[in-house]
Amino acid sequence: MRPLHMLVAVPIGLGATLLIDLWALFLRRAFGVRSLDFCLLGRWVLHMLHGTFVHESIVAALPKRHECLVGWITHYLIGTTLALLFVLLVSSSWLDRPALLPALSFGIITVVMPFFIMQPSFGLGVASSKTAHPNKARLKSLMTHALFGVGLYVWGYLLSRFS
Repeated sequence: MRPLHMLVAVPIGLGATLLIDLWALFLRRAFGVRSLDFCLLGRWVLHMLHGTFVHESIVAALPKRHECLVGWITHYLIGTTLALLFVLLVSSSWLDRPALLPALSFGIITVVMPFFIMQPSFGLGVASSKTAHPNKARLKSLMTHALFGVGLYVWGYLLSRFS
């Protein structure tokens, strides 16, 4: 893997993350569908710095200074890191000729992170099992991560046209 490939992964990850944020904005404005509050992600990260990784309820956890900023930065760092991992896993020829199926598959696979790490740590249970509507939450997570995969493809395709 050439260093240039790793550099290209950064805008791909940022773009794919931006795509899911734009989709979340559309869902909220058009249909009133709420998405993850990234301030809570920041709260979780900031509590980790003090040794607390799992919460009974992240909403009830003590708010932390700058949690919203930390949450948004973390959100984009995660997207960029996942794009870097994706580029490491696919052949370098994918960057020259991006294909949808590998990117979409990778995006869908990444749903294991919220299902088995983030949601349980937030007090929501494995795969949102402790929420009022677990199947609805699971579907929303799956759709978001599938869209992230589509975003990897779209941004990979766009960047391949300029290289």
